[in-house]
Amino acid sequence: MKNLKEQILDSIEDTLPEIKVRRENINHAPKRKDVLTKTEKILAIKNALRYFSPQHHEILAKEFSEELNKYGHIYMYRFKPEYEIKPRNIEEYPHKSKQAASIMLMISNNLCDAIAQHPDELITYGSNGSVFQNWVQYRLTMKYLAEMTDEQTLVMYSGHPLGLFPSSKNSPRVVITNGMVIPNYSKPEHWEKFYALGVSQYGQMTAGSFMYIGPQGIVHGTTITIINAGRLKFKSGSDLSGKLFVTSGLGGMSGAQAKAGVICGIVTIVAEINKKVIETRHSQGWVNEFYSDLDELCKRVKKAKEDKEAISIAYHGNIVDLWEKLFQENIVPDLGSDQTSLHNPFAGGYYPIGMSYEDANKLMTENPEEFKKAIQKTLVKHVDLVNKLSEKGMYFWDYGNAFLLEAGRAGADVFKNENDFKYPSYVEDIMGPLCFDYGFGPFRWVCTSCDPKDLEITDKIACDVLEKLYLNAPEEIKQQLMDNIHWIKEAKKNNLVVGSQARILYADSEGRIKIAQAFNEAIKEGKISAPIVLGRDHHDVSGTDSPYRETSNIYDGSKFTSDMAVQNFVGDSFRGATWISLHNGGGVGWGEVINGGFGLLIDGSEESKEKIQSMLFWDVNNGIARRSWARNKGAIFAIKEEMKREANLKVTLPNFVDDKIIDNLIF
Repeated sequence: MKNLKEQILDSIEDTLPEIKVRRENINHAPKRKDVLTKTEKILAIKNALRYFSPQHHEILAKEFSEELNKYGHIYMYRFKPEYEIKPRNIEEYPHKSKQAASIMLMISNNLCDAIAQHPDELITYGSNGSVFQNWVQYRLTMKYLAEMTDEQTLVMYSGHPLGLFPSSKNSPRVVITNGMVIPNYSKPEHWEKFYALGVSQYGQMTAGSFMYIGPQGIVHGTTITIINAGRLKFKSGSDLSGKLFVTSGLGGMSGAQAKAGVICGIVTIVAEINKKVIETRHSQGWVNEFYSDLDELCKRVKKAKEDKEAISIAYHGNIVDLWEKLFQENIVPDLGSDQTSLHNPFAGGYYPIGMSYEDANKLMTENPEEFKKAIQKTLVKHVDLVNKLSEKGMYFWDYGNAFLLEAGRAGADVFKNENDFKYPSYVEDIMGPLCFDYGFGPFRWVCTSCDPKDLEITDKIACDVLEKLYLNAPEEIKQQLMDNIHWIKEAKKNNLVVGSQARILYADSEGRIKIAQAFNEAIKEGKISAPIVLGRDHHDVSGTDSPYRETSNIYDGSKFTSDMAVQNFVGDSFRGATWISLHNGGGVGWGEVINGGFGLLIDGSEESKEKIQSMLFWDVNNGIARRSWARNKGAIFAIKEEMKREANLKVTLPNFVDDKIIDNLIF
């Protein structure tokens, strides 16, 4: 058998590989809806065949037709590589460009079995967050990356590698767009059609941008959310022992909730309909115990609360059944939320009550309209139970997964007036005013050596930087710094690594730059053995315009605009990013959000030092400036502090009008 480098460099024009049998021991994507007409199905097959020489068309046309009819999409399973896809030391990948090799590592991480929700369908998380649309796109991309130089840029359209184009050493090595359709064609039914045709994909956030680091990526944000939700409710600091948090979803990103609950010291119940997902999280140690009997579960929860255990318990079943049982037993959670994939409610992101997981999947494909009615009926009941428990004292928040949005569309009682929901988004109450407005967001890094020793060194460096910053920090950001110092000190003990040797913490512009510069110096001195990839979640200060999540605490009427995310993508491109991405959709769904991200490889050089300063400064302060202009007081404070630090930064600041002047106007 050929070695890894030889297989990556292989051409798909060679002999066809053997047909592969779908693996039964992993999670597979549900069958997609049959949305194409006969004419459109012919077009989808023609679109797929254009990757191949004519001599293969007769065999592949029949094969792709069968895939389209059986799965609702052409994945090209035959072309899945023989080698195991997993993150490897950067030197194991064939390359002429170290930057390109780092991207190969990140792609491999997104698609490895330990990370991806549906690895054989190239879906990383969120039930439809695709890295590529098919396996030939993956193979072509890896080949291009292996062959490219630092004077070329790979252009990617929704997973399709358009080709290598001449550029310069200072240009991004890869420019990615996902789902960038004309606005009038950006409804979920359009995505279903475009995806089936093989012309667009839903890249979620970090799936299609090659920056996912496993559920650790959201564990930290979830930890901060739970701790601060507790502070808001109890007004008594961070001690949540003996309290109860109830939510749902253990799949991709939602899998973080169980781990975060334990880190916060709170009794946590997470409902999940898919038993395979529960078993995966249990085997990883992220779920401590799981039950399918609600009576047994309730007994266990009462004991855990009484003993003040820090424990995560999964319920194998529907979240609505769990809420109903808790209400009947008068077990009132202190905190409640939901992280089902309601950005994709009618195609596997949420399941109806009264039927099994298997029966629901069958109904979804055989009778989509009935499935939709069942989902909306379930959402109405879901909200009714949340309302009843909230009246008894539960603090509930929307986790930016389109729960309130879709429940409202289903006719559920979620509105307090014609414009506003009863419950806040977690960004409105917590992340926005406490973190994003001050520039704090999910900064992450990946050690390309894949060596845990390097990660341990970076943890120590990051902690040292934050502790020094804390000494002279203004009062407004001391809590954020202290929470992150505690996080990074406990990170290794919490066993957060799945896939690549990666870490995340929340930092502002100054913190990110100083941590990155310290990493760069350590690489230069040989203390860290290989380059580091810097990045962030798109769910950040500047990266995402999403009116029901990241920008939900923007109140000047501009939360439905997307200038910030687009400007961020463009600005990162000429300030040193190794790769950049811009996506339609992510978190709350296709057509509901524009978001972007970046990757930056640092190697100990002066060039890396310059890129860190220029790009990371812009990447954060673009968003603070926008939030400041929206009259967010925390952001006004933060941008003024940044202007003191950087003489070349000059931002237009808002003025406040006396309400008495407005009150006297006649309309």
